[in-house]
Amino acid sequence: MKVEQIYTNCLAEAAYYIESEGEAIVIDPMRESYPYLERAEKDGAKIKYILETHFHADFVSGHIDLAKKSGATIVYGPTAKPSYEVHIAEDGEELSVGKLKIRVLHTPGHTVESTTYLLLDENGKEQAIFTGDTLFIGDVGRPDLAVKSDLSQDDLAGMLFDSLRNKIMTLPPEITVYPAHGAGSACGKNLSTDTTDTLGNQLKFNYALRASMTREEFIAEVTDGLMAPPQYFPKNAVLNKEGYDSLDEILDRSAKALSLDEFKEFREQGALILDTRSQAEYVKAHVPKSMFVGRDGTFASWVGTLVEDLRQPIVLIAEDNMEEEVVTRLSRVGYDNVLGHLEGGFSTWEKSEEVAQTESISAESFKERYDEGDLNSLDVRKTSEYETEHVLAIENFPLDFIHDHIAELDASKKYHVHCLGGYRSVIACSIMEQYGIVNTVNIEGGYKAVSQTGLPLSQFQEQNTAL
Repeated sequence: MKVEQIYTNCLAEAAYYIESEGEAIVIDPMRESYPYLERAEKDGAKIKYILETHFHADFVSGHIDLAKKSGATIVYGPTAKPSYEVHIAEDGEELSVGKLKIRVLHTPGHTVESTTYLLLDENGKEQAIFTGDTLFIGDVGRPDLAVKSDLSQDDLAGMLFDSLRNKIMTLPPEITVYPAHGAGSACGKNLSTDTTDTLGNQLKFNYALRASMTREEFIAEVTDGLMAPPQYFPKNAVLNKEGYDSLDEILDRSAKALSLDEFKEFREQGALILDTRSQAEYVKAHVPKSMFVGRDGTFASWVGTLVEDLRQPIVLIAEDNMEEEVVTRLSRVGYDNVLGHLEGGFSTWEKSEEVAQTESISAESFKERYDEGDLNSLDVRKTSEYETEHVLAIENFPLDFIHDHIAELDASKKYHVHCLGGYRSVIACSIMEQYGIVNTVNIEGGYKAVSQTGLPLSQFQEQNTAL
């Protein structure tokens, strides 16, 4: 028996490959098929089933392409109604793979079709549960992401309470919990950096699994503090339910080198210029009014959060030989309308065209300006980060909702912008430039650096420091 977690850091997503006696199953695959096909080929195995725990909202699953390439059967749990051929399993149904069995446990709550898969070894002993977004390490799935449901988030939270108590918490404590996400995912509120654990540990330490917790307490705690999900979530859920184009077709049409004239023509027609280089390169020089989202950060989720139309035409500024990777990562969150990349990258542009720059200063230089007073500063971290600790007199302006509040800024003013480490602040400066707010200053190192300069911190931070 082989159980392998295949983790994608950019989306904090875990897929699973399980093999026994030449048969394999894949659970919640990413958009590209090759990681799973290569593993099966290496094992001399045939992929028999592709198990989907629910209609994912935070990424486009690769189940449809993988099924076509492998001949495997796609499986959903009860109540799922996709627009393509699948096997809808009954609650308690068992699927065989080699000497192993997978028992289907319908666990609605995160969504109505959410399903947990229980792995049984050749002796019928419970070994592990693949919980999707029902149970995370340290948290549970948020109950507000169901595709077009008449149920309220309180209704779904109540279902989740029942699913956890009746289907999961009754299982042996020694079994392993394999969730679909870890820290960084917006599918829960406070996921652990650990990506596996025993159920016994979760029964001890996961707040949502307290034995003494009433249904009403659970609903209140699980729904408390839920921020609006990223705007691409419901769109991805629909793609997973209705179907999508083959990734191979997308790569064929999108991984295309564009001449400078072609690039400029697409720009004039309204294509978004997406610069995926490092933030250090971007601030030094970039195409005017291009949008920065660096490939080395949480690239896909920030594109999904900030680019509001999945069909938005996109042309890329990318590092050499990274164009196909960027197209693939965009496709993971449903952005399939990439028109190509500038041949030769940014150097092709700067040889003959006007460039823009973003002023970028050290935290120490920022402190000097702050001490002089009359400074417009924006902290673009999440509200929860800001409320935990921040520099006094600096306004919170979360990047997640920048489009909703950009009109509150004054294009005649200079804004000093920081996040936690310097990635999000450059994204924010690039978006502000698109809106005509060109006098921005990026603070290098973000709050991590700023908080070490001796600037006055929020009262909450000062109290914590004194403890």
